[in-house]
Amino acid sequence: MTRILLISGSTREGSLHTSALRAAARLAPPGISTILYDQLRHLPAFVPGEPALPGAVTALRQSVEEADAVLFSTPEYAGSLPGTLKNLLDWLIAGGDLVGKPAAWLSVAAPGQDDGALAALEAVLANGNARLLKAACIRVPVSPEAVDADGVVDDPRLTMALTDTLRALGRLLAVPDPRKQPNWQAYSSVFPVVMRRDPTVTRHGRHGL
Repeated sequence: MTRILLISGSTREGSLHTSALRAAARLAPPGISTILYDQLRHLPAFVPGEPALPGAVTALRQSVEEADAVLFSTPEYAGSLPGTLKNLLDWLIAGGDLVGKPAAWLSVAAPGQDDGALAALEAVLANGNARLLKAACIRVPVSPEAVDADGVVDDPRLTMALTDTLRALGRLLAVPDPRKQPNWQAYSSVFPVVMRRDPTVTRHGRHGL
């Protein structure tokens, strides 16, 4: 079973981004389970070098560790990430929890409305050495009116896109991270280096014309 952790960058009740992630949870195909993280507003402020981790941070790290991938959806505040989401990412990066972790984002805003937030999110994920799955990152602009009485986005375009994205995530997670493949340079001290003859050098050691 593939486990996907859903993280919204909004702490607002009735958030469009959280509602979109609830739709993702509802649409998860067989073989994929989803967990919506709902403790963002209760996460304490990041303190570098904190000797005793707060329980909320320990629980967050455990959720990320147990997940096969993380799917984010976030609004943009003041041209960047919401402070609460950046705080969450600071805790994860400090603990090395994002190293090699597959991640993707879901945008429900129109182009130009959250570009700063997405750029910042990708930069932070890269800083934490996460594995950004660009093929699973999608943008489907949705109106707040699409949120139903259960707090779930009910939009046919988003339904189709999320279904395809979740299936794509399942396929992408089955592909090994190329960064984890052995590098021949790491074994150069074990295996002899074979020098290739310069094709422009003749038998007599003179360069051809």
